[in-house]
Amino acid sequence: MTVQTLMHVRTGREGVLSRRTFLRTIAAGSAGLGLLGWKDTMTLHAEELRKKGMACILMFMRGGPSQFETFDPKPDTRNGGPTKAIETAVSGIRIAEHWPNVAKAMKEIALIRSMTSREGEHQRATFQMHTGYVPTGGIKFPSIGAIVASEIAPKDFDLPHFVNIGGRFNVIGSGFLGMQYAPFVVSNPSQMPLNVELPRSVGTARFSKRVGLLKDLEADFAESGAEHQVKEHQALYTSASRMVLSPRLEAFDIGKEKASVRERYGRTSFGQGCLLARRLVEAGVTFIEIESNGWDTHQDNFNRTKTLSEGVDPGFGALVTDLKERGMLDRTLVVWVGEFGRTPRINGNTGRDHYPRVFNVALAGGGIKGGQVLGASTADGTSVKERPVTVADLFCTFCHAMKINPRKENLSPEGRPLKLVDGGSPVKELF
Repeated sequence: MTVQTLMHVRTGREGVLSRRTFLRTIAAGSAGLGLLGWKDTMTLHAEELRKKGMACILMFMRGGPSQFETFDPKPDTRNGGPTKAIETAVSGIRIAEHWPNVAKAMKEIALIRSMTSREGEHQRATFQMHTGYVPTGGIKFPSIGAIVASEIAPKDFDLPHFVNIGGRFNVIGSGFLGMQYAPFVVSNPSQMPLNVELPRSVGTARFSKRVGLLKDLEADFAESGAEHQVKEHQALYTSASRMVLSPRLEAFDIGKEKASVRERYGRTSFGQGCLLARRLVEAGVTFIEIESNGWDTHQDNFNRTKTLSEGVDPGFGALVTDLKERGMLDRTLVVWVGEFGRTPRINGNTGRDHYPRVFNVALAGGGIKGGQVLGASTADGTSVKERPVTVADLFCTFCHAMKINPRKENLSPEGRPLKLVDGGSPVKELF
């Protein structure tokens, strides 16, 4: 390991951290180096988690899921298409037919059918649904994951505070909050993160000396005018060194789960990502985002949403059920959301186009009262009929659940005070 190698670590997109970037220049230690076994560690940390408070799991449907084919179906109407509705565990609440596992867990889930926004372009809407802000000038706003981690994550925790599972592109990072709260990206939840073993010739003591030497070497670089870059880099390798020597690293190994459990979550990347998310929350990780891609259904909407739904439904249902059974749901907010909805009108390619005017969101845990529907769309699905909920309202609701003050201000690098959430009010009927 040379000084040149260490000094050329790059973090890629602003505030986004891949596994390779995160660990490339830091030799890693196995979970077996810890003094406590996995079960002992998890037992102790579960108690710590209960004392410290909340965690959040965000399930993001990238591309914009159709509300008609998810949780606001309109069967037997012109705009509803061929999608049928099924009964759920809650009398009077019906959802689209390809979500049977979510239907079984509906007593724990609340639906908002009156979400509304003005952003109908993917990049802008995705940014807004992650940060609460629309893209503005050169300000790099932090994602909700980074915000939650910075507000409530224990500072000395030895795993990443914020983990993204399945993100392939345009992962929204920590922005001006810095690398300390950047998402640790796991591309394949069925595999342990790469580069997490110490070379055989490097023991724990030698590894620690290397980390200390690097800090000394960077001191001169910082004094020469690169203090900010050095600070970010030190945050990177400090987090890496804590992580790779942590006995909690075993949380990433879903191979330790029974085959029957893995089957129940679904053998898709998303389903296994939900199982990994449950394990990470148990280990004390504060914020996990799981991505499902391909929801931009301009063509062949009904067949594609059937396939996509069947890939997400088992994981969603199993995650909520497991968190409930393990006594973790009250302190774990689970959110299902996309960047917008789809048009009521079915286009010439049997698809649905972008439609931010009205769409739906599902929430569970974190004090949310399940088994209810808030708001409604009109009979034809073209607009909000009652109780509109804006993106700012939704973010204030997240903050309310996580016991975070949405009006708290952070300073941007330019010294501009920026509220965690700009406007809005929490949807308190949900609690």
